[in-house]
Amino acid sequence: MLQSLRLIADAMNSFRTHCLDGITANEQRIHLLMEQSLMLVTALNKHIGYDRAAAIAKKAHETGSTLRDAAIASGWLTSQQFDEWVKPDAMLAPFPVEKCQFQ
Repeated sequence: MLQSLRLIADAMNSFRTHCLDGITANEQRIHLLMEQSLMLVTALNKHIGYDRAAAIAKKAHETGSTLRDAAIASGWLTSQQFDEWVKPDAMLAPFPVEKCQFQ
């Protein structure tokens, strides 16, 4: 058991040293991918209904547009409503992200 624990500990240290140390997030790429994510459409369900939200996601996928552009083009909501309702940070956890303690 102790030998297995040492082996796992050594593997974790090696992974940290050779893979994790020095990694930084590409925040521009993260923001771009978040804007293009069709999964954010779930935030619209409770405001415009599942069928309309699904239609918006399908349209965005078919045209290659962002969810925001497709939603506004649908006429079912305004840009202000989209910005108010679709908040990716609020969708990360059952409580505000500010309260998360990442280490």
